[in-house]
Amino acid sequence: MKTYACGHINPDSDSVVSAISLSYLKTQLGETCIPARQGELSPETEFILKTFNLEKPLLKNDFSGDNLYITDYSDLAQAPHNLKETNILGIIDHHKLGDITTTTPLECWIRPVGCTNTIVKEMFDHYKIQIPKEIAGGMMLAILSDTVLFKSPTCTKVDTKAVKELAIIAGVVDFKALGMEMFLVKSAVKGASPRSLLLRDYKDFEMGGHKIGIGQLEVVDLKVFDEMKEALFADMKAYKEEGGRHTVMLLLTDIMIEGSQFLVVSDDESVIEKAMNTKLVNHEMWVDGVLSRKKQVIPVMEKQF
Repeated sequence: MKTYACGHINPDSDSVVSAISLSYLKTQLGETCIPARQGELSPETEFILKTFNLEKPLLKNDFSGDNLYITDYSDLAQAPHNLKETNILGIIDHHKLGDITTTTPLECWIRPVGCTNTIVKEMFDHYKIQIPKEIAGGMMLAILSDTVLFKSPTCTKVDTKAVKELAIIAGVVDFKALGMEMFLVKSAVKGASPRSLLLRDYKDFEMGGHKIGIGQLEVVDLKVFDEMKEALFADMKAYKEEGGRHTVMLLLTDIMIEGSQFLVVSDDESVIEKAMNTKLVNHEMWVDGVLSRKKQVIPVMEKQF
């Protein structure tokens, strides 16, 4: 029986890097752990791994008969296949508590911070384990990604402190400049298929008995989507039907002017309008100040559904 650390499906940078950082920590503590991922890497995550010479985690979607540390989620909708056949050892996460349950006690580190890697940093400090330079750099960029360069309302003083300390370990003098370089890579959408963009940072949720899908793309200029919206809408409609979903939403988030353009395909658009207190025009709406799906969208959507 092997032990793995793995994040959610359609993995983002936090999900991938937290699997790497947690696996190293657990291995140093005497419990051999292998980092894994449930999907292909985004251009941003590829940038992070290449920048700090980190290996890609193992691609794996079924941990039947294995031990598993879950990182960056606790919802069944984001879990690997046959989770009931997996021995869950722990959950390390910064989201709301989901619906995953276990039959035995487990280790839980769940904190209201901006990034799972911030929690893993706290774990390193707790156990007094030194973080390797390369892993520290990856953790630093993952936190900057999840907190949108500290602009997200999910960002806390714990996150900013962690980034500053990790930057020193990684030998990065100007972490903000490197973070902006990362977001420029994240903004490169030209040539990508509509489906790959929709699923780049996408999660399904169960709300009021309905399956709701919410994706998010963070860029430095929304103009990159001007000629892509028609194709995005068409693919969203197809994806909605394929999975029997009530709603599929895609947030196009501009990190410079700090807000999000919502693209919505839904059986009942009025629910989304009430949740966000904004009217849709041709299935689109701009919501000023919305940067966080986790804190500013999901809670109000769940309440409305």
